[in-house]
Amino acid sequence: MGFPSNGAQKPLKFLIYGRTGWIGGLLGKLCEAQSIDYVYGSGRLENRSSLEADIANIRPTHVFNAAGVTGRPNVDWCESHKVETIRTNVVGTLTLADVCRERGLVLINYATGCIFEYDAGHPLGSGVGFKEEDTPNFIGSFYSKTKAMVEDLLNNFENVCTLRVRMPISSDLSNPRNFITKITRYEKVVDIPNSMTILDELLPISIEMAKRNLTGIYNFTNPGVVSHNEILEMYKEYIDPSFTYKNFTLEEQAKVIVAPRSNNELDASKLKKEFPELLSIKESLIKNVFKPNQKTAAA
Repeated sequence: MGFPSNGAQKPLKFLIYGRTGWIGGLLGKLCEAQSIDYVYGSGRLENRSSLEADIANIRPTHVFNAAGVTGRPNVDWCESHKVETIRTNVVGTLTLADVCRERGLVLINYATGCIFEYDAGHPLGSGVGFKEEDTPNFIGSFYSKTKAMVEDLLNNFENVCTLRVRMPISSDLSNPRNFITKITRYEKVVDIPNSMTILDELLPISIEMAKRNLTGIYNFTNPGVVSHNEILEMYKEYIDPSFTYKNFTLEEQAKVIVAPRSNNELDASKLKKEFPELLSIKESLIKNVFKPNQKTAAA
């Protein structure tokens, strides 16, 4: 589905929220590489007048929202900061969507796919993934609860493109937000197949989605699943042969985390249909993450 944005005929100019975030920072670099004019928003998402001022001053063709609260060091933070989480993830995101809609602007919203968990209809290992229209079934963490809530409400805005990101990975293995970096630093890891998002491949696709004025919900992951152990074995093969890791069960993990974590497979066929060149998760991991780092590791 497309939206008749008023930016269709003008030179592209992106307004990006989330300057200090990982995805927001990468988006700016991609715009520079593609010679796309872009500005980071200075307004706060929950402050409507500041967003209106940004749009009036910048006059963007498209708006990107990569701001939001995930919690530091992880989503457990949200359990003890519920009002702050609501303020940004719910009130702020809805305000931005509404301001953009009033001005006929497409909003590309980086959301989360951590609103599902394997169930009887989508069993682990079955290859049956959750589709865009499926109702979220995971509200184990307050973070996921707010994200499911806002996704449902955003679906009423015909100008919003919601991208469900999961366990984001990039070729920058020094970044502490990188899923690979996280699990290589954990004392123990669970071993469960999951859908994941390779940012090196998918963030450029999100820019193309803006150019096409695509709206609606997209499972924004590489097709297929990969488990923690499979990633760590690739890490051993390509990066550090001496690396070792230990597993523990979900029951053991539950003792050291405050909120349960989401494990799922998302069906990426809608995104794949729009972008047939999209690589499977394992292919993308090798091509976009491990092989580019291999020389560095060998040097």
